[in-house]
Amino acid sequence: MIILAVETSCDETSVAIVKDGKEVLSNVVLSQINIHQKYGGVVPEIASRYHIRHISLIFKEAIKEANISIGEIDLVAVTKGPGLIGALLVGINAATTFAFAHNIPLIGINHLAGHIYAGNIDSDLKFPLVALLVSGGHTELVYMSDHMEFKILGETLDDAVGEAYDKVARMMGLGYPGGPLIDKLAKEGKDTFNLTRPYLDKDDYKFSFSGIKSAVNNIIYHQERLKNDYSKADLAASFQEAVVDVLVYKLNLAVENFNPKQVLVVGGVAANSRLREVVLKTIKNREINIPDLKYCTDNAAMIGAAAYYAYLKRGEEKDYQLAGIPDLSLEEN
Repeated sequence: MIILAVETSCDETSVAIVKDGKEVLSNVVLSQINIHQKYGGVVPEIASRYHIRHISLIFKEAIKEANISIGEIDLVAVTKGPGLIGALLVGINAATTFAFAHNIPLIGINHLAGHIYAGNIDSDLKFPLVALLVSGGHTELVYMSDHMEFKILGETLDDAVGEAYDKVARMMGLGYPGGPLIDKLAKEGKDTFNLTRPYLDKDDYKFSFSGIKSAVNNIIYHQERLKNDYSKADLAASFQEAVVDVLVYKLNLAVENFNPKQVLVVGGVAANSRLREVVLKTIKNREINIPDLKYCTDNAAMIGAAAYYAYLKRGEEKDYQLAGIPDLSLEEN
């Protein structure tokens, strides 16, 4: 099965051609990072306009790079949520138009399922598994007993971890996106500020990162008010160590309680070098599956990978009438 997949949930315009949910024939991603950097974050209206401006060209480039004809495409898949509603609608309308014009079946895919199935591109998902899904908009622990069967064990009560990285980087004057900048700077520092670890109840899987973000803000305020010369590298390292400690603690708790065959770490924050390092050191006697960096951030190949199994399970959308659902839950997949 050859699937054309479309992803426009935030600020990446991406189209991919994926064969049988595994073989990536093309994966074209146009990022808008340089456009949103001056605003310190994604501006939804601007993101939508850039998707509109470029999506037709990205379609053509993906098909050309895959070296296939339109007639060879068996299924069109598109992210239907969660995400920015304007951005989602650009991708949905483009995918629906393409599918309808060429009489190709269409299927809507949950963006979070896409992140999870990024782990099935270069490796194989093995069930049961526990997944830590960490990105700019989401922080969730998920249990899977089989393909496309998702049970959310716990999620963030406030900020997603990637959002916390962006906000802390802005407080420190580092720029946007915050994750790679803090990760790089933290390598030059040490955990000297000993920030509190927001474990909440140590027996559940909920997360909260607003408090640690406020703690960093208080440190910066007091240090600057007292005109103290403090190390930004140490503060970055202290923040990152606190966040990673909590993420890995909760992940390890789920592993101990659910005894999975595989542990999966996915999403944009899965690209964080310290998180990858600590997961590999801490989680014992389990297969660890962390996708290649190019499949951690938003891309259409992961949507194509998920679409193959979603189609086998539920089939296509019969009426070509997909709606964008900005707050779509993984369990509603």
